[in-house]
Amino acid sequence: MKKKNFRKKGIIVSILSMALAVPAVAPALAAPQKEVTVKSVEFVGMNAPATAQDMARAYTTAQAKVTYSNNTTKLFPLSYKKLFKTTDKINGTPAGLAVDVNGKPIMDNSVPGTPVPFVSDAPDSNSLLKVDGARPTGKGGNPLSLITHYEYITSDNSGKSAYGLVPASMSLSTINQDKKTGDLSVTDLKKVDYSGVGGLWIPCNGSLSPWNTHLSSEEYEPDARAFEADPSQTYVSSFTKNYFQDANKQGNPYAYGFIPEVTVNRDNSTKVVKHYSMGRFSHELSKVMPDKKTVFFGDDGGNTMLFMYVADKPSDLSAGTLYAAKWVQTSDQNGGAANLQWIKLGHGVDKEIKSYIDKGIKFSDIFETADKETPGFTKIKTYANSKVEWLKVKPGMEKAAAFLESRRYGAIIGATSEFNKMEGVTLNAKDNKVYIAMSYMEKGMEKDAKGEAQDDIQLPKITSGVTYELSLQPGQKDKNNAAINSNYVASTMKSLVVGQDLATPDAKGNTAAVDKVANPDNLSFSEETRTLFIGEDSGMHTNNYLWAYNVDTKKLSRILSLPAGAESTGLQAVNNLNGFSYVMSNLQHPGDELAAKKMPDDLKAEIEKYINQNFDNKRSGMVGYLSGLPSFAKASNNQQQGQHGQQGQHGQRK
Repeated sequence: MKKKNFRKKGIIVSILSMALAVPAVAPALAAPQKEVTVKSVEFVGMNAPATAQDMARAYTTAQAKVTYSNNTTKLFPLSYKKLFKTTDKINGTPAGLAVDVNGKPIMDNSVPGTPVPFVSDAPDSNSLLKVDGARPTGKGGNPLSLITHYEYITSDNSGKSAYGLVPASMSLSTINQDKKTGDLSVTDLKKVDYSGVGGLWIPCNGSLSPWNTHLSSEEYEPDARAFEADPSQTYVSSFTKNYFQDANKQGNPYAYGFIPEVTVNRDNSTKVVKHYSMGRFSHELSKVMPDKKTVFFGDDGGNTMLFMYVADKPSDLSAGTLYAAKWVQTSDQNGGAANLQWIKLGHGVDKEIKSYIDKGIKFSDIFETADKETPGFTKIKTYANSKVEWLKVKPGMEKAAAFLESRRYGAIIGATSEFNKMEGVTLNAKDNKVYIAMSYMEKGMEKDAKGEAQDDIQLPKITSGVTYELSLQPGQKDKNNAAINSNYVASTMKSLVVGQDLATPDAKGNTAAVDKVANPDNLSFSEETRTLFIGEDSGMHTNNYLWAYNVDTKKLSRILSLPAGAESTGLQAVNNLNGFSYVMSNLQHPGDELAAKKMPDDLKAEIEKYINQNFDNKRSGMVGYLSGLPSFAKASNNQQQGQHGQQGQHGQRK
């Protein structure tokens, strides 16, 4: 996700399952044959776009290759379909509409006499889910629900940046799933009500919990120290005035920077709670482990931290223990490797932490400060202000520090605060692995030549980023030798998928190798296909891509190309949803930063022309899906697979 130069913006990419081919039915008197099942699925990738038209659209020419238990193979072509753009009205509501505390449109008055509602071009996280007992859609298909984040408003009607100034929003779409083909279509959309938690602050990626709730996020938490010194130096005041439509409201920075949890009910209503006990930092997303208690997070920005949360009870994130990791480096080669040591920040309960906020707690209530080396003060450097600080926690304020200033407190007690652009997190349950994307591996992750603060991470710069693999182990203890109550504690961290920087731009303006991942952001893992999906948030690739990485064969395949300047976000691999499998992804801010690309002017002008035609003069992101992925759930249905598998979906034969 990018802020200013690292903005994030918004395609649903859903990969529809297809019926699988099996041998013809044997003659009646023949000996029974073994059931043919799916042995493996791999992706046959596509080339990078070559023409201006292709560089200005979302498309795929990739294929899924299925190998069966009888060693036969079949290719299934993937294709992209649109569900809606963020500017599209669905039953009268623009999908990306920003709304205030009363659910009314927030108006953009930047052009005098021409008020228009703020509409986001930045759809991000998706959770496609099935709610038992949900109402029929009226189209005869299976009713599904889709939660979608709208991360921010890129610019107002006058062209000025509106990032962070306008409250973000979330939509709940009613989806009709065709019972025969699995095709998805939208029948209704409404905005999710955040009035009970004071609004939604910059929601980035998210995830679906094991108990079928949507775990949202609030990233780039406002700096409470800066706010206390001068409220105009943060987005809090503008956000608050716009959300509550009250020019006198100033807001509280400690109200934002948490994980909201959204429950979708069978009557299509929603319930939103914020989990204050999960810590306050730049939440990219949270990913729950199979025990339904242990959670790992992305912490986006510079000088950030790797956190882990262990809930007291399964499926209940209202109380638990928060930990932060110390990187103990074991290698600096090819992205590096380390052992992880966990430091306990504290145990918290949502209501207890929220009470600090309700009482109006300030930064100065928690910390004493100094402006130079001073006995009793610790020298740290962390996001949000990214400056060297000398801090000391005031007596009795350790719990407030742990949960409201999680990164600053973690750095004071020894956790590593040097990660740079820590983005998506996903789980490979079979192998007990967690994957984390480090979009830009530089700055704090390089060797500290200035002596600013700690220097745990000392790695060669890889601007195009690295995706890391973390190994989960039971029986782990924290730094103080106390047992951690989880069987899913990350013990090691090593590079897995590494980008390649280019010394000079190529003819299309790429500054990273086009056939490797650049600036990984969203991650999602498919247990069925053994595939790690990687979406890019790259200024180094002129076109961002969605990639499929097979963790067994180590094969990397490009499976979707997005318009120049657009970002791939909102990934969610969904297995066997009413017998179909999907991978969700979004497309944000088409055409962003295109003007700065070093490429021939005529090519740049042609790309921009097509992007303006396709995406409402760069005002809209898109929600859609790829179709074509086979479904393991249908593999054993010999009669059905024999009928549909010979042609493939939509009658295409490969």
